[in-house]
Amino acid sequence: MSEQVEQWIAVVSLAIPVFAFLWEFAVVGRKRLGYRVQMDTLAADDTRSEHAEILEQLERDGHRLKDPSFVLLRIENAGSAPIEPGDYLTDENDPSGIWATFRRRQVAGIVVTELSQRELRRFFRDGAAGYGFRNDETRRAGVVELPKVKLPRRAEYKVLVILERWQDDESTDDFPKPDIVGAVGADRRWFDPLAKYFRFKLARTESHLFASRPAWFAIGFLAAAVAVQAGFTLFLREDRRPPLDCVSGTLYLHGSTAFEPAVRAAARDYLERCDGADVHIPLADDSFKGSTDGVTDLDRAGREAEVPVGEGLGDHIAFTDGLASDGHPRLIPRPVALSVFTLVVNKDAGVENLKLAQIREIFAGRVQNWSEVGGNDVPVHLVNRDPGSGTRSTLVAKVLNGKEPPQFTETDCASLNPKRYGRCEVTSTDTMLNTAASTPGALGYSETTGVDGHKAADRLAKLTIDGRKATADGVEDTNYRYWQTEFAYTYGETPAGSVAAAFLNFLTQQSGRDILRDHGHGLCSEAQNSGECRPL
Repeated sequence: MSEQVEQWIAVVSLAIPVFAFLWEFAVVGRKRLGYRVQMDTLAADDTRSEHAEILEQLERDGHRLKDPSFVLLRIENAGSAPIEPGDYLTDENDPSGIWATFRRRQVAGIVVTELSQRELRRFFRDGAAGYGFRNDETRRAGVVELPKVKLPRRAEYKVLVILERWQDDESTDDFPKPDIVGAVGADRRWFDPLAKYFRFKLARTESHLFASRPAWFAIGFLAAAVAVQAGFTLFLREDRRPPLDCVSGTLYLHGSTAFEPAVRAAARDYLERCDGADVHIPLADDSFKGSTDGVTDLDRAGREAEVPVGEGLGDHIAFTDGLASDGHPRLIPRPVALSVFTLVVNKDAGVENLKLAQIREIFAGRVQNWSEVGGNDVPVHLVNRDPGSGTRSTLVAKVLNGKEPPQFTETDCASLNPKRYGRCEVTSTDTMLNTAASTPGALGYSETTGVDGHKAADRLAKLTIDGRKATADGVEDTNYRYWQTEFAYTYGETPAGSVAAAFLNFLTQQSGRDILRDHGHGLCSEAQNSGECRPL
């Protein structure tokens, strides 16, 4: 669900109750004529009681009523304003304002049984216009006509209708419910032109608790809208607050292949949160070619843009595993996170833990079979990254005591002899893991979380060094040594308001921090010894 959909849910959930309120109370509710059928029953008594015989012996015009029945109608002003005779939407020359039709029954008599106010009597006296009944033989129905009664607020009256079945009707079916017809509106002087579009019909009123049906509908809709938004926020989007800065422009990211998964995930999240802000982050497959290539590309971009000294380039960032080499005086590093690396070995080697001294012997070429360090009788195949890799430079600095591994014996790892010791080099983390997984006895290295989610992870083992695990906690608590600070390099200081400054702020101060954690990185701002995150 996109942010626009969530906004529309909020708008609609507010608009519908407001519209319903205005319609209910300012339009319909102002002039509302209501009715209620409080009784519709036959005079027959199922218990055969002698006390009910008088009801079954009612007569009219010299004949006993056939299947006599009684209907009690209640007519009321259910609105917030008085109803005037001119409010009834009928022909001005017609004195009747309400009609009650009883199909398959004829009317034997009517009587007004209750008036809420004495002033209403004048509308029901003998000979009062619009009050009476008639029986339509063609339609086989009795019709009660009620006058255009002036009803103050909350005024009401009740009419008892005595009916019978038509004499030639021999059926025993139940009678249909009565049809009550009528309509009112506002002052006819201005309402007449709109009457054909808005006719507020006589509405059935019912007893209810707390709220009317429309009110319950509005409450239910609001509850559903709140539930949808709450579920969207809590379970689908988690924390989807937009970044503080959504600056339009195009941002180019380069550098470390080890840090690449976290940066790509952060960039995707940033673009989603800044949807509509005209932000672009082109992430081609070759955007991340290694730490050395990253700073080289950044330096070239700044020089080509001819950025004056004292100013910065606001659309390029390069990420490196550790500090970049000398020779880039215009580049400024900013510590972002701690990356934890691990040695990975093909499971055919039969080892899971090595001492630091053993690792140095292997990379120096003095151990050429895994059986020499307690593993299986399988030749060692050393798979290194190219010299521009930050993962490799971190291995050399933190694990190999500054000593570079010997030069490769094969330029193509696929040419390694499975029966003889050999060395080769690859250019990316993904190639490193695939090669180590497919080559018996292979030893390589990678950023830790890159191993966990890799498709070849089931054929690889992450080595512990002196029993210390490759985790962010291991760095802090057990002095696990194969880690490095991830730096974000910019060409000069990023200009305030630039897309590069906005993304760095998102990555280090806002929701990007959670993404870094999810990818196994420790945050420099939260490191127990934060000084280890700062450039030396």
